[in-house]
Amino acid sequence: MTVTATIGVIGGSGLYSLLDGADDIQVDTPYGPPSDVVTVAQVAGRTVAFLPRHGRDHRHPPHRIPYRANLWALRSLGVRQILAPCAVGGLRPDLGPGAFVLPDQLIDRTSGREHSFVESGAVHVNFADPYCPTGRAVVTATAGKSGLPITPTGTMVVIDGPRFSTRAESRWYAAGGGTVINMTGAPEAALARELALCYTAVALVTDHDAGVDGDHGVTQDEVFRVFKDNTERMRNLLLATIVGLPAECDCPCAASLDGMLPHYLRP
Repeated sequence: MTVTATIGVIGGSGLYSLLDGADDIQVDTPYGPPSDVVTVAQVAGRTVAFLPRHGRDHRHPPHRIPYRANLWALRSLGVRQILAPCAVGGLRPDLGPGAFVLPDQLIDRTSGREHSFVESGAVHVNFADPYCPTGRAVVTATAGKSGLPITPTGTMVVIDGPRFSTRAESRWYAAGGGTVINMTGAPEAALARELALCYTAVALVTDHDAGVDGDHGVTQDEVFRVFKDNTERMRNLLLATIVGLPAECDCPCAASLDGMLPHYLRP
């Protein structure tokens, strides 16, 4: 049986399951196996594929996640729109634990990761606006209808990890315009653009980053606890957003490869 899903969700820390009654699908890719099996289920008549970013047992640290395999696996199932919930640190005093942020910009501070599918030829995608405008609009509207407070814009700084930032680094990122900080948003967003996928990050603040809250540094236990406490809120937002996503997305993301035939997508 051929499985086709049009919407994908890449779940972050603490969100290892999303869909009820899902079927597990093993997907092979030219870039190795994805983080885990993909689960596929129906949500209000839409076929949705869910992939745990770190694996169900959280075996992949952020700098070792098989990002290329993950995006390729979802696209091979037919996915064209991706929702990407993630845990972030707040770089502003007003964005504390439990706040939701919908980034519209990204600063990539990672290094050493496989950050592109391009291995030959001239393939330069437009990445000025890294997140899907249609997806962001649907999330904003969905949050508004449910009464969930959400900051509708912001810049996500992505660092390598797995360590958290020093206080000096945190203050530097904030001074440079960062709103939240994360370890997995890049190259995930850029790889989605290279596959002409709509990609929308939905960020949950789990802590004040080290340069914002001076009484203690960030701890893993704190991050996991806050995400767990807010898992149901995130789950409800994602499921309601899925219902509101258009069947056909006519945003610029889908046209990002117009006029190009990258080698990695050739028959």
